[in-house]
Amino acid sequence: MDATLPVDLFGGGVVAAPMAGGPSRPDLVRAVGAAGGFGFLAGGYKAPEALAADLDAMDGALPFGVNLFVPAPAEADRDAVLAYRERLLPEAAAVGADVPEPRWSDDDGYPAKLELLLGRVPAAVSFTFALPGRDAVVALRAAGAFVLQTVTCPDEALAAAELGMDALVVQHPDAGGHSGSFLGLRPFAGTLPELVAAVGSALSAAGAHLPVVAAGGIGTPGAAAAARDAGAAAVQLGTAFLRTPEAGTNPVHRAALADPGPGRTAPTRAFSGKWARGLENGFMRRFADAPSAYPVLHHLTAPMKAASVRAGSPERTSLWAGTGWREGRDEDAAAVVARFAR
Repeated sequence: MDATLPVDLFGGGVVAAPMAGGPSRPDLVRAVGAAGGFGFLAGGYKAPEALAADLDAMDGALPFGVNLFVPAPAEADRDAVLAYRERLLPEAAAVGADVPEPRWSDDDGYPAKLELLLGRVPAAVSFTFALPGRDAVVALRAAGAFVLQTVTCPDEALAAAELGMDALVVQHPDAGGHSGSFLGLRPFAGTLPELVAAVGSALSAAGAHLPVVAAGGIGTPGAAAAARDAGAAAVQLGTAFLRTPEAGTNPVHRAALADPGPGRTAPTRAFSGKWARGLENGFMRRFADAPSAYPVLHHLTAPMKAASVRAGSPERTSLWAGTGWREGRDEDAAAVVARFAR
């Protein structure tokens, strides 16, 4: 790959991943930018009004990006979802929560959020879970935004390149949180550097020259260097920022990440109906057979997760983390950027 990222945006080569659900608040994005990195606000799960409030908080700050979840409607198995809801009732009751009726159609305000960003254009916009429409990419680029797409394999990279993206976030299965896969292919079996190299080879063969941001399981500066040596122009970190004071990580999640006892991360569909990696807890083990029904399951489990956090328990809430979570530290965001910068 011979393409590079804009130095004025990504000069330090460290990107703070958009982490929906609270961690990627404006405080973190500002701190990362001030330290020479590049931060993303997370638009996923947010109502347009809430995203607008985050944009207000960034006024006058250094350049930043915004990530959007692209709706990818899939017909959920209604019987499987209803059966899952019944199984959730005692779990939710254990923490004093209810389980709502399923929401079968939900785009989380995507069109309104896209319109918002076209009117208040951030330096970069990234997309996850599916490809946006070509008209959205053209409009954002015309408005001055640098546009990125999350991909998990060479085939997805080629599809995103054909759509006219400026860059790709290449996400390895070791990444914490949700997989950005949109073609439904088997997860990449090699290492992150091997994935970066495979994507680079596929792009070069197709005559596409897009810069790549490597993501997934990067817990040490050595791992970041290996991804760069494989061709990545920058690295994207999520888990490394979760224990910083600037992140909006909830106390239960913070404590679990810092727990020196035995533990591991594992992929699960139990909380959202979409594969995501987190610290394994009892709920994940009990519901390893969760159906594929995103975002229907997310809305079913949200009250239980919030109640579990209020109760101070890690057992019935998502604890998203990548495989490099043991390398995380209690340090400020500037120190994370400095450790992982080129």
